[in-house]
Amino acid sequence: MSELIHKKHNVSVLLYHLVCPTKYRKAVITPDIDEKLKEICEQISLRYEIEFLEIGTDSEHVHFLSTVGADV
Repeated sequence: MSELIHKKHNVSVLLYHLVCPTKYRKAVITPDIDEKLKEICEQISLRYEIEFLEIGTDSEHVHFLSTVGADV
């Protein structure tokens, strides 16, 4: 999944959950847009230290569950 962050007295995992709704919750996300969005996220994860664990879409919003690599 992601790297564990080891501190003096604890071990943790830092995950980010982002929800991005469309303007006025308009239903504009189609299966074609869903596929293109996932392709773009793959390119972003290769360029930056971001790992998308899950990407879920509905017709009016997108959920991202991700972790960012950190040197701790």
